[in-house]
Amino acid sequence: MVSKTKIALGGGCHWCTEAVFQALKGVVKVEQGYVASIKENESFSEAIIVHFNTKVITLKDLIEVHLHTHKSSSAHSMRHKYRSAVYYFSEEQKIEASTILNTFQPEFKHQLVTKIYRFSEFKASREAIQNYYLKNPNKPFCERFINPKLEILLHQFSELVASERIPEKLKTIKKQINDNN
Repeated sequence: MVSKTKIALGGGCHWCTEAVFQALKGVVKVEQGYVASIKENESFSEAIIVHFNTKVITLKDLIEVHLHTHKSSSAHSMRHKYRSAVYYFSEEQKIEASTILNTFQPEFKHQLVTKIYRFSEFKASREAIQNYYLKNPNKPFCERFINPKLEILLHQFSELVASERIPEKLKTIKKQINDNN
């Protein structure tokens, strides 16, 4: 059984998405950039490629985190730039991702807009903005947009978070959650 694989995810800003998935156990690498699919979705949209160890974290875990940390049920006007998507690399992954999405739909008040698309092409972000949160955790953008997503991660998925990958100021949240369990 293959223990390392990858999936591409698009939702909100790729700085936010990158930070969320960099904080997870079992995630080996996160590539930030732009992903394209095929046909009507061949334009590039902000996304990440998550390389992960399936013995530590599952595709189901990754998709669940993804759905809860971006506006996965909002068909807002910026969806062309921030396509809510799971990009698959194989037919098996396509089937598994579709099943997972259907499993989680009942957890949401509104219909999920997240779609399953075939991965076609990736363009990496320029070096200056890669690992944005890790380089700039105190910048206003990070405080306003990324920290709330990491707080969701800590409250709902604490067992998946690698403590050493989150900033000190957020570690107190993880400790409080662990103390209450």
